[in-house]
Amino acid sequence: MIELKPIRNEADYNEAMALLKTLWGAATGTPENDRLDLLVTLIDDYENLRHPMDLPDPIDAILFRMEQQNLTRKDLESLLGSRGRVAEILNRKRPLSLDMIRRLHAELGIPAEVLIQPIRPAKDAA
Repeated sequence: MIELKPIRNEADYNEAMALLKTLWGAATGTPENDRLDLLVTLIDDYENLRHPMDLPDPIDAILFRMEQQNLTRKDLESLLGSRGRVAEILNRKRPLSLDMIRRLHAELGIPAEVLIQPIRPAKDAA
């Protein structure tokens, strides 16, 4: 049995990924499953440290949540204001206010750390 160890470099990471393949699908409650849980935690920690993911753009996050929940722009009016205000925000013409961020977080479950970021300019404006 291969001993679990910290992942400190890409070679360790590659070994861990190979071991992951052999442990994948281990039955719950077995020593192999316990090792799998620990290994996944080690791999996740290494990936987050070495390859952090950027947070999504606030508008992209809102649009994604709208798609997930089958929401329309009209549905956002109670959270963002008038139809014109919703259009300005989704078209990246107006930033989110603190109250809007709070409502979007509370009602749609979008993480506040995503919503407080600066909104990226529209792609066609670049």
